[in-house]
Amino acid sequence: MLWIVSCTDKPNTAAIRDSVLQPHRDYLGSQKKILVLAGATQTDDGNTAIGSLFVLNVNSRAEAKAFSDGDPFTQKGVFANITITRMRKGQWNPDAAEGS
Repeated sequence: MLWIVSCTDKPNTAAIRDSVLQPHRDYLGSQKKILVLAGATQTDDGNTAIGSLFVLNVNSRAEAKAFSDGDPFTQKGVFANITITRMRKGQWNPDAAEGS
């Protein structure tokens, strides 16, 4: 089943985010078996990260939370809040994301 993990950054955490960006990316690379989609959410101009969004294929909320808890961004306190929501796949068109 699919789960969305939506995270909003705390104010003034850009330096922390930058300092753990590579460990965060390494962590995501280690989670490819369950990670469907991931990316930073950004300001409208695309210049500033304001959070992160993950789509996971796991069996439970507990597994989605364990993924989130293992993320270096979570561990270093980048996020002000984290919301975990189950979703049903209605449409699937990965080609629409090409070039984004």
